[in-house]
Amino acid sequence: MRISVPDQPSGRLTDAWRLCVGTGRFDLALRSDYQDSLALVQQDIGFRHIRGHGLLSDQAGVYRPYEHAGARHVRHSFTYVDQVVDSYLGLGIKPFVELGFMPEELASGDETVFWWKGNITPPRDWREWADLVRGTVGHLVERYGLDEVRTWPIEVWNEPNLTAFWAGADQDAYHRLYEVTATAVKEVDAALQVGGPALSPGYEPRWMTGFAEFVEASGAPCDFVSRHAYASGPAQDVPFGTHQTLGPASMLLEQFAAPRKELAGSRLAELPVHITEFNSSYRPDNPVHDTALHAAYLAPVLASGGDLVDSFSYWTFSDMFEEVGIPTALFHGGFGLLTHRQIKKPTYHLYAFMARMGDDVLARGDDHLVTRHADGRVTVLAWAPVDHTGAGETVDGHTVRLSVPVGGPAHATVYAHRSSVSEDAGNAWAAWAEMGRPLSPDRRQLAALREAAEPSRIHRALPVAGGRVEVDLVLARHEVTLLELTPVTDHTPPWWDERRLLDPDASAGPAGGTA
Repeated sequence: MRISVPDQPSGRLTDAWRLCVGTGRFDLALRSDYQDSLALVQQDIGFRHIRGHGLLSDQAGVYRPYEHAGARHVRHSFTYVDQVVDSYLGLGIKPFVELGFMPEELASGDETVFWWKGNITPPRDWREWADLVRGTVGHLVERYGLDEVRTWPIEVWNEPNLTAFWAGADQDAYHRLYEVTATAVKEVDAALQVGGPALSPGYEPRWMTGFAEFVEASGAPCDFVSRHAYASGPAQDVPFGTHQTLGPASMLLEQFAAPRKELAGSRLAELPVHITEFNSSYRPDNPVHDTALHAAYLAPVLASGGDLVDSFSYWTFSDMFEEVGIPTALFHGGFGLLTHRQIKKPTYHLYAFMARMGDDVLARGDDHLVTRHADGRVTVLAWAPVDHTGAGETVDGHTVRLSVPVGGPAHATVYAHRSSVSEDAGNAWAAWAEMGRPLSPDRRQLAALREAAEPSRIHRALPVAGGRVEVDLVLARHEVTLLELTPVTDHTPPWWDERRLLDPDASAGPAGGTA
């Protein structure tokens, strides 16, 4: 059945899908590979904010206690912070500030998370913690200006409902941390945005409703609500990797929608909701992240997630990420849209395709999104269905049939440009596997992988009839495709005759085609 796309828009495509992106720990941004990767991402996608762990951990070097003249003092040092934030702003991306983890010399215990040992215990001195927050936020305001920093959301901690991230997963202790931290932020400037509780999926509802009750009872400031979303099952570890089951992509959208339902009727009900981490799997070593399946799996989430939340932040933009240690292979199941050395994964292209969509939504379905640009161009994003269980029959040849309004006079044409990734196109992971999975590809192999990572591209002129173009998008297995339809103004000169291309003496006749 052919779907007739309405001529009038049904709404706007929000920027929620690229309002934020995740990153490995804060100090990784000092590395050249990181900077090269982020520059490429910003060129092709253009995320607005970036969020990651470790701003206040020891690797960033902010909290620096010392002894002098028999007394204890604390210096707040921003040597690395300034370099990182300067580079972010230079690439057109703002921080989405996460305040954590605990500096070792301020921590009340020695419990840590990750290979790089972020301390997850409360402060041993709450006054010093508040001073650290005020000092850090105050420095950012002084260096970058109040108007700028007011546009940076500031989130208190990360996943306190998990014992891995907050010692004992003590909700009351988190509420104290939140109140002290949020109050310190507001003491710098009352208009700065602060929020939480940055919950991991699977939290008990009391963590969200209890947070709302605490904020209302205590008067603690809160400008937004945050949580995370993942759709994978328990991990089955193998050396240097993990395998997990996947829930349907709709499971992510259900998690996006949950905070507004849970907070209905509370003081926080109308606040912005930010999904400050999301992905299929919560593990940084699950090979599903590298596949074409992954792009097709997430396509419906990107297409409709903005109807549910104010932002949903892909975790993460790059495989430069060391929570479980230094990666041992170029493709290792990392979260990133890019591998080390900027090899694009299929999901990278899903995001790059979204960046080429228009603002006005004309149609949205289970397998497509149609938008229009202000200049009249129409863009179609379409994706093949995914069997998330791996048990069903793989779909090849799924077809999206559309009648697309493009306007224009009789006998007009549009220029159709189609870019695609699938199992056989734009799939560097598959090429790497065919090479024998080299752990450290040489220069020739890296060049071949970069070529394999590029989407397939085709183009042609399509006839317009009654102001519409009929398109049949036949999708390969796990394909995501972007079709761009641009009205043609024909500048072909009257003397052009295609027959004379190889035979200059061919008899003059009607002007040739424009393809």
